[in-house]
Formats: sequence, C-alpha cells, structure tokens
Amino acid sequence: MNKTDTATLNIRRSNQRGHANHGWLESYHSFSFASYYDPEWMGFRSLRVINDDIVMPTKGFGTHPHQDMEIITYVLSGQLEHKDSMGNGRVIRPGDFQYMAAGTGVQHSEFNPSPDEAVHLLQIWIQPDQKGVAPRYAERSLAEAPTGAWHLAASKSGRDNSIAIHQDADLSLARLEPSQEIEYNLAENRHAWLHLAEGTLEVNGQTLHSGDAAYLTGPATLHLKSTTQTQTLLFDLS
Repeated sequence: MNKTDTATLNIRRSNQRGHANHGWLESYHSFSFASYYDPEWMGFRSLRVINDDIVMPTKGFGTHPHQDMEIITYVLSGQLEHKDSMGNGRVIRPGDFQYMAAGTGVQHSEFNPSPDEAVHLLQIWIQPDQKGVAPRYAERSLAEAPTGAWHLAASKSGRDNSIAIHQDADLSLARLEPSQEIEYNLAENRHAWLHLAEGTLEVNGQTLHSGDAAYLTGPATLHLKSTTQTQTLLFDLS
C-alpha cells in the first residue's frame, strides 16, 4: 500500500457536536463555542469555529464586535443580509463565501431578510497568523462552479482568484452528483479537516452523512465518492 494511503482517517459525527436551539436559531458547534465547552474540541490547528446555523425568517444576529479573527460565512440555502462597520451591506445567497478580517476590530450584523424561508449557513472562524491587521471584507461566489472538482475559496496567497486570508490555510469546496468521485492529495505535515455540509458520501471507505467531519495528517490521499448530491468543505492547514 502507498504511504499516501496509510494515514489514519478520524471521524467526528454530527451528533457528537455541541447543539443549541434558541427558537430563532438552531446551531451545531464542531468546536467549543458559547455554552458548549469541551476541552478536547477547542479547534483543529488554526481552525477555531465551524457553526452549522439555521436562522429563522426575519431573525438574525444583532450588531456585535469581533477582533483578531478571520471570519468566513458560507450560505447553503436561503439568504443572509450582512452589514458591518466598514460600510458593507450585502445579501449573500447559496454558493457565496463572505470574508471579514476582523483585525483591529469590526462590528457587524447578520439577518435573514426572508419572510418565510430559513437560511442555512456555515460560520467559520480561523485564527490569524498576525494580530492587529486592518479590517478587510471580500466575497467569492462559487454558485456556478461545476460539480466534480475542487474549487479554492480562500488561501494565504489569494491564488486562483480565491480570497486572501491571514493564515496558511486553504479552504476548498467540492459539489458532487450521485456516484461522482474526486480525490484530494494532502502534503506531508499538512492537516485536513473535511466537513460534509450536505448529502452522503464515502471518504476512504467510510460513510459520512450531513454534518459529519473527517480529519487526518498528511501525506495522504482522500478518496471521495458521493451517493447523493453533496457539498463538502475541506480545510488544508499547516
């Protein structure tokens, strides 16, 4: 067997995450957040937060501050209205990635403007490799990106039209149709966290369902095969 195939694949199931239901908001926490605290799950490398949120119609997060954090929002369904102290006001929709470098400090609000449809989103925090940077805002839409391929949403260098972030981390998205297959080659001493946002697929022979995650350290090859329509986010971390 190839060395690239011997890395241990670890699974964190959806029902092992923290969970909070506030009525207007239902949230699953991959890592310790708010009232969910588990010292074993404070993050993964520089990845600090993946909150899987459903926000009810006409509800949202009021204006609140952030500092020294890379904040990425990805919309799975519905729409989310964003306003911040940098003067940005946008509505993001399925397939859109939105980024804020909180740096020296920003305030923002997130609101579901729909009168009848919930919004399903992933809120992602990555610890920056430097503090006190100037706050910054960016977007990248992968709504029209073809299935069956990896698409780079964010990276340290901003290569391939991705959003440039303050951390040695690549965030990629793959959408697969039923029976489609794809691979990801993880370099030596790199660390991958794969979050299955929607659907069911096999990763190196193990079945994952919506909300499940898989993680491992390279060198390794991840083999993905979908059994339904899927959306997968993969973090390649130092």
